[in-house]
Amino acid sequence: MSRVIVVTGAGGPAGRAVAGKFAELGDTVIGVDKSGAEGCLAVDLLDRDAVRGLAGRVRAEHGRVDGVVHLVGGWRGSKTFADTSLDDWDLLHDLLIRTLQNVSLEFEPLLRASGNGRFAIVSARAAQKPTQGGAAYAAAKAAAEAWTLSLADALKDTSSAAVVLVVNALVHDEMKAANPDKPYRSFTDVKDLAAAVAGLWDEEPAAVNGRRIDLTP
Repeated sequence: MSRVIVVTGAGGPAGRAVAGKFAELGDTVIGVDKSGAEGCLAVDLLDRDAVRGLAGRVRAEHGRVDGVVHLVGGWRGSKTFADTSLDDWDLLHDLLIRTLQNVSLEFEPLLRASGNGRFAIVSARAAQKPTQGGAAYAAAKAAAEAWTLSLADALKDTSSAAVVLVVNALVHDEMKAANPDKPYRSFTDVKDLAAAVAGLWDEEPAAVNGRRIDLTP
C-alpha cells in the first residue's frame, strides 16, 4: 500500500528531490511550500491556524499520514561573533524553529495514529560544532534538533518515529553545473538525502526513533 507523505519546503532543491523519490516509489506526496511552487500547496507554516488547516485537509482527503519530512531551511552568518545580527536570529528562529514547531504539533496526532510513521528534519554539523560567525544558525539548528528529539520521546510508545538527519551542507545538480570545478567533498547530494529519508522505513520505528543520523561524506 502506498504511503501518504507530507513534504514541507517542497519547492526547494532538497524538497523536490525528496518528493520526487517518494513519487518514484509510488507514494502519495503532498508537497507544501509557501511560494506555491508548481505541484505544491501554498501554506504559510508560520501561521499555526493555516498549518492546522493543512493537517485537517490531509486527514479529510487521505485519512492518515505516514510521513512528514520538514525541509524548511535558511542560513545567515557573519564574519565574527561580535558582528552577529540578532535580526538574523529572528529570521532563522522563524524558518528553522517556528515552522517546525507548528508542523510537528499539528501533525503529531496523525503520526501517533499511523501504523508506521516517520518525521524527519535535516540538521547541520554546525549544531554540535558552531563557529563564531555561525552563532545564530548553529543555535537555531540545535534548538530544532532538541525539539525533534522531544517529539521522538512523545512517539516512543507508538509505531512512529522522529529522526534528525545531519549534513554539513547540501548540494544539487544546479550548483554543480554552476561550479563544475568545485569538488563539494563535504557536501551531501540532495539525491542521497532523498534516498536516506526513504530508507527510514527500512528499519523498525524503535530502531530509528530519536536518532541523529550523519549523512556527511
